Amino acid sequence: MSQNPFDALGGGGFDMNALLEQAQQMQEQLTQAQADLVEQRVDGTVAGGAVQVTANGVGELVSVTIRAGEFDGSDPDDLSDLSDMIVAAYRDAKAKAEALASEAMGPLAGGMPGLG
Repeated sequence: MSQNPFDALGGGGFDMNALLEQAQQMQEQLTQAQADLVEQRVDGTVAGGAVQVTANGVGELVSVTIRAGEFDGSDPDDLSDLSDMIVAAYRDAKAKAEALASEAMGPLAGGMPGLG
């Protein structure tokens, strides 16, 4: 009996070791790309920079910066406005992070059947 169980199916040219090696390389590349994204930063801003949010390349919130003097609490709507602006700035940063991730992961997904 042959060593390759796929010989009986007419798949004698099928190299399972090569396939596993390729899968391992792709996994390593994917892991590295994800690690790189965590280190990258994107900013989202609103109201001419009154509120700036920084996220990493996977969309995790890193920091929120509010320009001094923009929201002093004298207007009852300040807190509501500030909250809305933080959310809008985060959405901006998140969209940029998703674009960055898509750019970084796109070539890797192209090598996986069903993902590219």
